[in-house]
Amino acid sequence: MSHQIRIVGSDVCFGCEPGETILDAALKAGIEMPYSCRKGVCGNCAARVEGGDFERGTVSAEATPPGQELLCQCRPRADLAIAPSSWRRLEPGARKRLQLKVYRNTLAAPDVSLLQLRLPAGQRAKFRAGQYLQVQLPDGERRSYSMANPPHESDGVQLHVRHVAGGRFSALVADLQPGDLLDVELPFGQVDLDPEAGGPLLCVCGGTGFAPVKSLLDDLAKRKSARSVTLIWGARDRAGLYLLEHTAKWARALPNWRFVAALEDGAEAKALGAFHGRVDAAVRALASELPRGGEVYCCGAPPMVSAVRAACVDAMQLPAERFHADIFVPGPAG
Repeated sequence: MSHQIRIVGSDVCFGCEPGETILDAALKAGIEMPYSCRKGVCGNCAARVEGGDFERGTVSAEATPPGQELLCQCRPRADLAIAPSSWRRLEPGARKRLQLKVYRNTLAAPDVSLLQLRLPAGQRAKFRAGQYLQVQLPDGERRSYSMANPPHESDGVQLHVRHVAGGRFSALVADLQPGDLLDVELPFGQVDLDPEAGGPLLCVCGGTGFAPVKSLLDDLAKRKSARSVTLIWGARDRAGLYLLEHTAKWARALPNWRFVAALEDGAEAKALGAFHGRVDAAVRALASELPRGGEVYCCGAPPMVSAVRAACVDAMQLPAERFHADIFVPGPAG
């Protein structure tokens, strides 16, 4: 028997089947709330849960605000009421399953492929900056990758794929040729960033966490945004900043722009004039210089995002609700 989930302060109610998470049930019902990883790590889907009993799956304690639960891990045993930070109805047909054609496959770094895919003739990909797609593998498993192109470039998508030892999809990427087809579904994710907001924005990313940041910043540049934007991009060495030249475009397009490269290799950091150390150390070191009263968007591996979250709270006194995370969690898509 399904349980009824009500959104506090509204007349919206949807069913949740036994064993189904609240987030999955909401998405199936056409209700979208903030979410990203769907694996209990990023904390984006945190919400207050009222009344009734539920099963709590594996969650990251530091990503779960006090008095809230992660909806991607909550499986109700009774009717419940939830109070998400925001919600909206999905447009009918907003999510599509498509066969995309490989247009170009190049190496941006020894361990990063830039995969340019084209949609079928006459079709467009409708998505918001920072969202991701799921690639379906031959055996039906899925892998998630952020769209690196901005929404106005809607006749195709660009993916940044890091080559990971044992990675199911990254192992296939090297052999993909122009004309090859990939089965994908898009869009997924809700980063909850208002593109029209005027407050300061700090973006922090590591490695290919640059992909959704690129989409966000290209979108702001297209909109001729005047908001203060700072990007801190970290890597082990210079090769990890695989599209460094692209930052010059934002310097020209965004009037209140600052870029900080953070490299763990001391010699290369010195040669590039970059910050020597990890991105969370850069946030702490530069905290007094960073604009306050805005939002932080952070993307990368779970330990990096966790460290940056702590740095923003400790050194910048950033309210938890202004920290938006897109965490790259390996393995099958949630």
